[in-house]
Order: sequence, then structure tokens, then C-alpha cells
Amino acid sequence: MKLQQIYKLAIEMGIKSDFRPKSQIDHQMKRIKEKYEKLSKEEKELFDVEKLSNPYGDSRIHFDSGAKNIKKVLAGIDIEGSELMMARYLSNHDPKSPIDLVIGHHPEGKGLADLTDVMHLQADVLAQYGVPINVAESLMKVRISEVTRGVNPINHFQAVDTAQLLNMSFMNVHTPADNLVAKFVDQKLKKDKPEYVGDVLRSLMEIPEYKEAALRGSGPCLFTGSPDNRTGKIALTEITGGTEGSAKIYEKMAQAGIGTIIAMHQSEEHRKEAEKAHINVVIAGHISSDSLGMNLFLDELEKRGIEIIPCSGLTRVSRIKRK
Repeated sequence: MKLQQIYKLAIEMGIKSDFRPKSQIDHQMKRIKEKYEKLSKEEKELFDVEKLSNPYGDSRIHFDSGAKNIKKVLAGIDIEGSELMMARYLSNHDPKSPIDLVIGHHPEGKGLADLTDVMHLQADVLAQYGVPINVAESLMKVRISEVTRGVNPINHFQAVDTAQLLNMSFMNVHTPADNLVAKFVDQKLKKDKPEYVGDVLRSLMEIPEYKEAALRGSGPCLFTGSPDNRTGKIALTEITGGTEGSAKIYEKMAQAGIGTIIAMHQSEEHRKEAEKAHINVVIAGHISSDSLGMNLFLDELEKRGIEIIPCSGLTRVSRIKRK
């Protein structure tokens, strides 16, 4: 596969697993294009044209070394200079089978700078669970503003610059992979139909990435509630959409009838607010969830003959059925 084909596959898989209907994503993309067409020449020069075809601004190609065919990939959760240097070292050590591409999960470069672009997704998902869209959007706008200020001073292009100096192709897959996690877990819970919160934990523990995380001391756990609590309506509202949403949303979620939420991770402020709203919070696990999402994507690359070398916290589990 070529780099652009891998990138396109990631976006397509993200859209297919998005909780929002494709028609809604297409409508939002159309609105972005219409706004772009109305910009002045000077404004268009500063506009990120990637947004015209990619609904997930936190996922993109950061550097293309020009490799004609990708045969071996180094993949990890966080890719920084050390991982890129390792990719170059491995390539020099085995020049007949070099690393052609490094794929990270968490965003870098422009993807990190544009992290908040995908957070609007959370309002749409909350609306599907019964939270009024005007309330969800209002609270998310405040949170998005907070995250924007927090991301602003980061050295966004440090790893990207390293990739360029090493002439190593580099991309990341963030929200598309998180969408894959959300859909996978949602389908499993709908199949298992857990009645109690403890049943949710047992269901998650049947997923290899979460079981391995438990062995490493960071498996699925409860932040609020009790295993003997009944779940009520289960919502996967803190799995995808960039990063944590508003801490003030839990009261509105409880009013919408949500009894249990599944999250990758949660701050203490968010936990306390969820507890006040009498919502059970099941933490699936951050890096283990990231591994699950990346694995579902990487399986598709492996099916196409690409060798995957895991690193940087990625627990590689292949779900390809072999003869």
C-alpha cells in the first residue's frame, strides 16, 4: 500500500464506525466547504484544506518520505523523537527490510493543534443519548475553549521535525481509532446485555487488551458506583471525541436517563460531578483502549500484507483468522 492509501483507509474506517450517521458527517463537511468558498484569497491561504476531505482534523499524515510501497510499519500509542530514532535504527540495522512508516495514535503537529476540531462530535453523541443538543453544544463550547487554551503553548511540531530530519514517513490515527473502540465496545455490551455494573466490568475483561491491562495493573475499574448497582442506560460518551468533555454535563446526562457511562479515563473533577449525579462510571482504561482501536485498524493493514512492529505502549492483538 501507498501512504495515501493507508491514510484514506483510516479515515474511511473512522467514518464507518462513527456513532453519527454518515449523512450528518457529509452535511457538516458540506458546510465547511461552503464556508471555505466564501473566504477571501488571503483567508484561503491560511485555511487548512485538509478539513475539506477529512472530518477528523486530529488524524493526518505529518511527513511523507516518498516510499513507493509500505511493507513494514512501526506503530505505537505515543510517537516522539525516541520512537522515530528507533525506527531509523531498526531500518539501518536491517536495510533489506526497513521501517517504511511510523504510525502513532495520539496527535502531533497540526493534528495536535487541531485536537479541539473533533470535540464537537461529543455533542452529537450526547444528543443521541437524549441530552438536548442545545445544552450539549453550549457546555461543549466552554470545554473546547478550555482545551484550545491548554493545547496552544505545546511544541506541536517537535516530533514532526524529527521525522523530517530522519526522512521517516510519519502519520497518526486518533479519532478514527477511538471510533473503532467505541463501536466495538458498544456492540459487545449490546450482545452481552449487562444488568449490573459488575457485569459491565466482566464483559470488558473478556477483551484481550483490557485483560492484559489488568495483568499490568491498569485494567477496567470503577470510579463511581458499585458492582451491585444496576446499570440503567449505558452510554459510551467518553471514548471518542478528542479528549474529556465538560464536567458539568453529568447532571444533564442523568436527566436524560443515563445510569452508567463507559470512559477511557476521567479527571477527579469529572468523577466528582458524575458521582453527584448518581452516575456509575466504568473506566475501561486509556492506553488499553487506544491499543484496541489501533489494533482494529492495524489488522486491516496486516490483511494487506504489511508487517506491524508494536512499540510505545501498544499491546498488539491481531484478530485476523489464520488458516
